[in-house]
Amino acid sequence: MIPDPRSSKPKTLLPFISLATAAVVTTGIGLASSPLSASSNLLASPDKQQAKQQTVEITLVSYAVTQSAYSKIIPLFVNKWKREKKQDVVIKQSYGGSGSQTRAIIDGLDADVVNLAIGSDVERLQKAGLVNPGWQKELPNNAIATRSVVALVTRQGNPKGIRNWPDLAKSGIKVITANPKTSGVARWNFLALWGSVTRTGGSEAQATNFVRNVYKNVPVLPKDAREASDVFFKQDQGDVLLNYENEVILARQKGETGFSYTIPPVNVSIDPPVAVVDKIVDKRKTREVATAFAQFLFTPEAQREFAKVGFRPVNANVAKEFSKQYPKVSNLFPYTAVGSWDAIQKKFFADGAIFDQIQR
Repeated sequence: MIPDPRSSKPKTLLPFISLATAAVVTTGIGLASSPLSASSNLLASPDKQQAKQQTVEITLVSYAVTQSAYSKIIPLFVNKWKREKKQDVVIKQSYGGSGSQTRAIIDGLDADVVNLAIGSDVERLQKAGLVNPGWQKELPNNAIATRSVVALVTRQGNPKGIRNWPDLAKSGIKVITANPKTSGVARWNFLALWGSVTRTGGSEAQATNFVRNVYKNVPVLPKDAREASDVFFKQDQGDVLLNYENEVILARQKGETGFSYTIPPVNVSIDPPVAVVDKIVDKRKTREVATAFAQFLFTPEAQREFAKVGFRPVNANVAKEFSKQYPKVSNLFPYTAVGSWDAIQKKFFADGAIFDQIQR
């Protein structure tokens, strides 16, 4: 059995505010703004009351590896909203493993907008009554703002000769991948491993045996993509890391050295969805700004920022601008080639399903 360091706690919420807003919001890092008492509201000057009315706050809850992109995108939206609406907007953010974030929202974390790593997590929010049916049609491109693929990251010079999926099952290879019980990337990794067999003529029995042999080579299951990267790069564990292509590109941009990576020719199209959390925005009366922010993610300005830090853009023109950075994958399959998210969850990741079975 692989050690399981999963945690259901989301990362601390981080606020982003415009310079103009800073004068009227009395909050630091935390789960919510510090509320004004009843007496302080009564004593507030008309100017301060006006400033408070001119500020709106929303919360973005996203999967771990998107933080670098949103650090650039959120200021662009905040400034755009201020120009067009004459209103300051505070966007608080929470980053963590997609499964953990989803559980936190169901348990009461107020998220106006979510960007989760996998569609099944938004479907869980829908089943919990937080997101309305048909959420995919409320935003462009079926609510998919970016794409990625699975990368195989090896030590510099690839000393173990790891070039494709079958190499991961060889004796003596240590594989680092996140935990599919808490991490979206780990589910995509699993689907890529599975599809590397079934999409090349293999049977499901052969696919099950293959993933069992790969996970025998997994010494530990970090809870999300960022922690998996830390285990490989900072703790120097493992011969190969399975991770998002965007996370690998970002690591290189941040100065990580001593590694090589390859994109296997058979790969899954990683499509992390965006959704407005209907129950929350209606309760907080933030639907207008939350929807505008979600739609902004599909604009060329936001798409370029995603592309700069490793995400494959869905905007065709921006994709052309970055075509050299993102080579075409010859055998790219969608998750629907394996099944619906509900079917995938039941078959692979539910308690007692294939993922649990192969660890026994």
